[in-house]
Amino acid sequence: MSLWSRTRNTVYREITATAMALFLERGFDATTIDDIAAAAGISRRSFFRYFGTKEDVVLGDLIASGDLVRQALEARPDDEEVWAALRNALHSVKDTAFDEPTMLKIFTMVHETPSLRARSIEKHLQWQALLTPEVRRRLGADPADPLDVRADALVATVITCLDVAGDAWTRCNGAVPLETLFDAAAAAVRSTP
Repeated sequence: MSLWSRTRNTVYREITATAMALFLERGFDATTIDDIAAAAGISRRSFFRYFGTKEDVVLGDLIASGDLVRQALEARPDDEEVWAALRNALHSVKDTAFDEPTMLKIFTMVHETPSLRARSIEKHLQWQALLTPEVRRRLGADPADPLDVRADALVATVITCLDVAGDAWTRCNGAVPLETLFDAAAAAVRSTP
């Protein structure tokens, strides 16, 4: 990685850390871009060199996480059942940037803030685009057949199970592990006649 890229990544992480501290202290809606820029020691214009919106500060790494899930899915054995491969890929990718209490605060903020919730759903659609080709391959689906919706349906269902588990995790204040809630949601979908 070049010096420029390393410097850019360092500044990106510093702005993100500063903004997240403000969001968790004041609330998402009560924190402005000007507040973030001032606390980070940058101009408003510099903020927009790194982030398109305030929501991107909170959810910017979600796409990167989707790419990690895709890589983990591609690394799963070809003979592994598709649901199991998706589950195992998701469970193998954990956010290590924050401790669990901080993650719970972030999840709560996302689930309670309409603009963050909407942006989160938009990012999950990008996850679907990342994961569907590998699921199509595993199902032996013709990539040129627009009527074979199996892979799209499976990936959309798994992402919905993840969202449902996240909602439940915030409601129970983290008392039950997120992975357990995801497994319960996925099992319910798979076992319902």
